[in-house]
Amino acid sequence: MARFTLPRDLYHGKGSLDELKNLKGSKAAVVVGGGSMKRFGFLDRAVENLKAAGMEVLLIENVEPDPSVETVMRGAKEMQAFQPDWIVAMGGGSPIDAAKAMWAFYEYPETTFEQLTVPFNFPTLRTKARFCAVPSTSGTATEVTAFSVITDYQKGVKYPLADFNITPDVAIVDPDLAEKMPQKLTAHTGMDAMTHAIEAYVSTANCDYTDGLALHAIKMIHNDLIKSYNGDMEARDRMHNAQCLAGMAFSNALLGIVHSMAHKTGAAYSGGHIVHGCANAMYLPKVIKYNAKNEAAARRYAEIARFIGLDGACDNCLVDALIAELRKMNQALNIPACIKEYEGGIIDEKEFMEKLPKVAELAIGDACTGTNPRIPTQEEMEKLLKACFYDEEIDF
Repeated sequence: MARFTLPRDLYHGKGSLDELKNLKGSKAAVVVGGGSMKRFGFLDRAVENLKAAGMEVLLIENVEPDPSVETVMRGAKEMQAFQPDWIVAMGGGSPIDAAKAMWAFYEYPETTFEQLTVPFNFPTLRTKARFCAVPSTSGTATEVTAFSVITDYQKGVKYPLADFNITPDVAIVDPDLAEKMPQKLTAHTGMDAMTHAIEAYVSTANCDYTDGLALHAIKMIHNDLIKSYNGDMEARDRMHNAQCLAGMAFSNALLGIVHSMAHKTGAAYSGGHIVHGCANAMYLPKVIKYNAKNEAAARRYAEIARFIGLDGACDNCLVDALIAELRKMNQALNIPACIKEYEGGIIDEKEFMEKLPKVAELAIGDACTGTNPRIPTQEEMEKLLKACFYDEEIDF
C-alpha cells in the first residue's frame, strides 16, 4: 500500500492571496523572512485579509535563509504565548519550512528536535492550529509537501524533516509574489524544482499518481525556466505552477541522493553556504550518470529525455542527451559546473577533502537516500562528491 497526500485546498492564479480573507478562525500567526514580503506590500495585504476574516494577527519575522533550530524554537515560544488557530507562512522555502517545525513545537512543547529528525515520526498535528502556506519563490514547493529543512549550525548539518502531518492544509500559489524574485534566485529555485521532478520520476517510490505530475513539471520547467530567468513574466507565472506540480510529485514519491548530497554539503564548510538549489543543479548531472548504471533508472531517464523532445538511438544515448541538456540549462542560468567554481571558489579544497569521509557518511544516512535507484557505498559517495567538486566524469 502507498499513500498520496496533498493540501486540502490549493488556490492558484493572480490575486489568490486574497483568499486569506476566507479563512475561519480567531487568531493567526504569520511567519515571514527577511523583508521582501513587507517591502513589496504582500505582508500588509496578507494581514489586511486576515483581519478582514476577523482574526487577531501576530507577526513572527526575520526567519533567516536556511532556518536554524534556534529560530524555530523562538517562533514556537511566541506561538505558545499567542495561541493561534491558523499559522500562515509566507515567502521562500525558509520561512515556510521554519513555520512547519514551529507548528510541531507549538502543539507539543515537550518534543525534542532529535525526535523530529526521525522520518515520519511527528506527533499528530492540528490539535491547536491549521497551516496555510503562501510561496514567493518557484522552487521548494514546500507549500504542498510533507517536508521541511532545518539547519543545526552547531553540527553544521541540514536536517530534512519528513512527515505527512506537516503537509499544509491550504496552499496559495499566487504568481504575483514570484514576479519579484531576483534573477539568481529564479535560476536556483527553478533548478531545485527540476531536480525535485526528475528525482521523483526515478525514485523507487514513484507511482502512477506521481509520474504524470513529475513529467509535466519537467516539460514546463524545461520550456519556461530560462525564459523566466531572462525576465519573461508569463513564463515566470507558469514556473510558479510547475514547481508546485514538482512538489506534489516528490512529496509523495520522495527524492534521491542529489538532495542527500545538497543537504549535507550545504552548511558543512567554513567558507560559506552552498545554496540549496545551486547545489542540486551542480550535482544532478553527476547523479544521473551514476544512477543510470541501474537499468530501470536509465529507462526512466530516457523517458524523460524523449518527453522533452531530446534525440537518442538508445536509452544510454538519451541519458547522455538529458545530462547535456541539463548542463546547457545550467550554463544559460549562470550556474557553475562544480563546487570548486562556486561563488569564485569560496569552498576551500583542503577543507572539502578533510571533511569528505564524514560528509559522505552523512549523505548516505540522509532521509532522501533510501528511495534513490542506487544506494551508494561509502567509497562511491566519496567519489561522487569529489566528482561534484572537480567536475570529473562518472565511470563507476
